[in-house]
Amino acid sequence: MKKAYMGIDIGSISTKGIIIDEDNKILAQEYLWTEGDPINAVKKVVHTLKEQLNRKKYEVVGVGTTGSARKLIGVMLGANVVKNEITAHAIGTLSLYPDVHTIFEIGGQDSKIIIIDNGIVVDYAMNTLCAAGTGSFLSSQSHRLGLEVEEFGELALKSKNPTNIAARCTVFAESDLVHKAQMGHKKEDIVAGLCKAVVNNYLNNVGKGKKISAPIVFQGGVSKNVGVIKAFEEATGEKIIVDPNSHLMGALGVAIMSKKVKEIKFDFNIEDVTFETKGIECKGCANNCERICVYKDGELIDAWGNKCDKGAIKVKSKVGN
Repeated sequence: MKKAYMGIDIGSISTKGIIIDEDNKILAQEYLWTEGDPINAVKKVVHTLKEQLNRKKYEVVGVGTTGSARKLIGVMLGANVVKNEITAHAIGTLSLYPDVHTIFEIGGQDSKIIIIDNGIVVDYAMNTLCAAGTGSFLSSQSHRLGLEVEEFGELALKSKNPTNIAARCTVFAESDLVHKAQMGHKKEDIVAGLCKAVVNNYLNNVGKGKKISAPIVFQGGVSKNVGVIKAFEEATGEKIIVDPNSHLMGALGVAIMSKKVKEIKFDFNIEDVTFETKGIECKGCANNCERICVYKDGELIDAWGNKCDKGAIKVKSKVGN
């Protein structure tokens, strides 16, 4: 049997999964909406990966998780690697573009910039609470304009005079969009203006003070929007590289990292297993920590969130042990 490695990138908006071989060739992949239920989203992703993988030829001996729910899903899958998004995206991108200097990443509800020098992450930043520079912002505005988000970018390319849209925050941008539409601005000009607003918001917030230099790789769900790509190229004066699998870079990176640690035996049959999480407030001291307890078929398998030993919870066994 040949060895294979799985990577799961679980975010608030989307969940991505990938299986690679020892040469980082993609054997299976999936992308779907999280829909506020990371456990069931991962079950669906794993099921699809299972169907795509030639299990007579490959066995999964490494599992990595990244993203906002990485620890929960890591416990659920018995992962041998759980890593933050910065590291995962950097490793995934470097595996395909070893000379990359700057990574732009814009997802559904967050965005980040990663600065790389000689293959090493030397600086990074993530967005604050404002959503004006994210995919959810573009999605909500496309619906406001009566457009499908898939046609948003192509329409932006038709504009010859992009509308100036206030990009300081979501509220200002939305009110400005309505005002400009009422004034009679063309829809393609408003759409192009929104793409520029996303880029300006990103560069003035996430990218503020960063040394942005080529090669620049753009990834995340918004990287599929050609209007935003064009706006980035105009703003930076550089060619923006978008990989066909740009949405899978985090999953790819953490799958690669799972190759470098102790092997495990992964069982795909988790669909019928019941996983449950409970938030339990600790009263052991003044911290009042909210501990997260994870149960597998009713048995406590892991817990975290306590800041001191008074809130520690004894676990009989952990997934993957």
